[in-house]
Amino acid sequence: MAQLVAGGLAPATVRQAHRVLALILTLAVRDGRIPHNPATGVPLPRARRAEPRFLAREEVERLADAAGEYGDVVRLLAHTGLRFGEMAALRVRRVDFLRKRLTVAESATEVGGTVEYGAPKTHQQRTVPIPGVLVEPLSRRCEGKGPDDLVLTSPGGAVLRSGNFQRRFFDPAAKTAGLEDLSPHDLRHTAASLLVASGANVKAVQRMLGHASAAMTLDVYSGLFDDDLGALAERMTAAHEASVTRRHGA
Repeated sequence: MAQLVAGGLAPATVRQAHRVLALILTLAVRDGRIPHNPATGVPLPRARRAEPRFLAREEVERLADAAGEYGDVVRLLAHTGLRFGEMAALRVRRVDFLRKRLTVAESATEVGGTVEYGAPKTHQQRTVPIPGVLVEPLSRRCEGKGPDDLVLTSPGGAVLRSGNFQRRFFDPAAKTAGLEDLSPHDLRHTAASLLVASGANVKAVQRMLGHASAAMTLDVYSGLFDDDLGALAERMTAAHEASVTRRHGA
């Protein structure tokens, strides 16, 4: 771990490497191959969480317009909070236009240049509502495809890869829209912001984003809910004043 830190790796990367090694050694202890886990108690660098970046609705639209044929991808990520891999692995049979729901049951991950499909990050399937603005674009994407075909693909019909998508489509669109230093993951943060602004509580945001717990949602987006608490206080004050007015009037 000390060598990784000295080599200039980010604290989060070092911590992830330690986590993988510790899990392997835990299995070794369970199998009786070693008496204890030597990775336990190793001092690790403190990871600093980057401040989430949130786009306003008009910025989302500006970015989507600049993305051209992939504007629907921008809107999908910004309005549903799907992870990029979850969006890339979305299949036609998991889009329910009647109920306006998406089922997130799979994620695409690039490993050593090969795309592999597996369970979402929390290993739990979830259902996400489809905003009205996405119904028509998604229906066009699904037209003429089989149930197991991917909804959103590259121009050649292959699975969307995060690096290729960002380099070829996202970064140029962000530059055109005047939103430099933006990443596709920022659209997930944006989705959380738009959800809270629309009145969603922490449990609803947790379910939409597929977080393991509401505590994790609060850990990342506590600032959004602080603003929500301020609005709640204003509504409570207004309700109190209305009650006092009615009582005095009576």
